[in-house]
Amino acid sequence: MKQIPNLFTLLNLFFGCLAILFVLQNGLTVVYSEEGDRILRMPPEIWMASLFIGLAALVDFFDGFVARLFKVASEKGKQLDSLADVVSFGVAPGMILFQFLKLSYGQQADGLETSMNYLIPAFIFPCATAYRLAKFNVDSSQQYVFKGVPSPVAGLLIASLPLIYWNTDNDSIYVLLQNKWFLYGITLIVSYLMVSNLPMISLKLKKLDFRSSQPQIILLIIALVSALVLKWLAVPVVFLFYILLSLIYKNRVS
Repeated sequence: MKQIPNLFTLLNLFFGCLAILFVLQNGLTVVYSEEGDRILRMPPEIWMASLFIGLAALVDFFDGFVARLFKVASEKGKQLDSLADVVSFGVAPGMILFQFLKLSYGQQADGLETSMNYLIPAFIFPCATAYRLAKFNVDSSQQYVFKGVPSPVAGLLIASLPLIYWNTDNDSIYVLLQNKWFLYGITLIVSYLMVSNLPMISLKLKKLDFRSSQPQIILLIIALVSALVLKWLAVPVVFLFYILLSLIYKNRVS
């Protein structure tokens, strides 16, 4: 019975490995416009990577729940959870950023021969994820309050980029996702938010009443409304509101 939560954690890791597989096995697709211009596109199969990162996040939520349910939480389980999270919410999203940077540079003349030095900043993200998880492991106070953005939240934000890319009808957003400066910016900003000491609200509910769980309930309402109106664009919107609500309620969560 005590190994059941660890099986959930290993399933998290398994999904993270599958996400990396789908990122790597599909190269950029070359298409040509009616005018004969060469256009690079992200392969549609990459959305499977986003799917498996989402499944990893779902399993990651339940492994802790199962451990508490069976009262078998352990230090080994905590360490194993962080090791799995590095892969699912660090390395896999980092590979997505790498592919988007490759796409961005590939639009330029001779872009496919771009030096690897311009692409490897994507791996700042998994490094920040590992540092954030190490900090979490040695800090027992981060149960109903986090210091820095949790790695699953950051990983899901990056995982939403392929879904937005293939489902948006907004040309400005489509172009933005292929802008290297935007990609560098989101890599650095989200990585900083993970390793920072900013007090962030936990998504765990202490009590089932509005007063003690007000920011979580507000965030849930925003998420539901955003999903209905914005579809996959809801993910970055909810992320921004998560930061905003954490800052508004910082006296409560700190």
